[in-house]
Amino acid sequence: MDTTDLKHHYSQQFNAELEDLRTRVLAMGGLVEQQLSMAINAVNCGESEAAEKVILNDQQVNACDVDIDQRCTRILALRQPAASDLRLVLTVIKMTADLERIGDECKSVAQMALRAAQDDKGWNLIGQVSHLGTQVQQMLHRALDSFARTDVDEAIEIVHEDVNIDREYEIIIRQSMTYMMEDPRSIPGVLDLIWAARALERIGDRCRNISQYVIYFVEGRDVRYSSLDEIKKEFGG
Repeated sequence: MDTTDLKHHYSQQFNAELEDLRTRVLAMGGLVEQQLSMAINAVNCGESEAAEKVILNDQQVNACDVDIDQRCTRILALRQPAASDLRLVLTVIKMTADLERIGDECKSVAQMALRAAQDDKGWNLIGQVSHLGTQVQQMLHRALDSFARTDVDEAIEIVHEDVNIDREYEIIIRQSMTYMMEDPRSIPGVLDLIWAARALERIGDRCRNISQYVIYFVEGRDVRYSSLDEIKKEFGG
């Protein structure tokens, strides 16, 4: 094999490794989406079986995180990627960290759902928490889709959507205060639902992070500390 063929073979192998990374992080994202869906169903319907499954499956999410992180480390050490290839590897490392944390939040939601199912005092808040969960679920799907399609416009919209998630969470907190003041017996159940809503709000923050990583990967610009207006002005979103 001459030098030209060797370089071509090396390039093909490297591209295959990068594509494998993309495939694995999207597969991890799909697993986390399933976890989130089951956790929301556990809250909405009081399904203890779904909640227990989420808690059990969290180990699979953790295993994906470790596996992908090791693969990224190996590529950085052996391939020494540059430019967009380096940005892809760094984006995958950051994305998997956030996906793992989303998995942890799903586990927290499931644990709260198990406790809330035993106390019907906070039932009036179930609808609002479930609605927040649906919004966050859509946000996660769109964040993963923006990565799969390297869609900066979609990523910018997700950054904006996080503002709506925060607003919805604040409404739940205000309603919770009202319920607890009107009926002190509802406090334990309502607190569990508040913590579930807080976990969902944090998932929204992680989805925003993922969308910011997509912008970094595609445009080479770190926007983590830029305001939404600055991002829109720079990229025309």
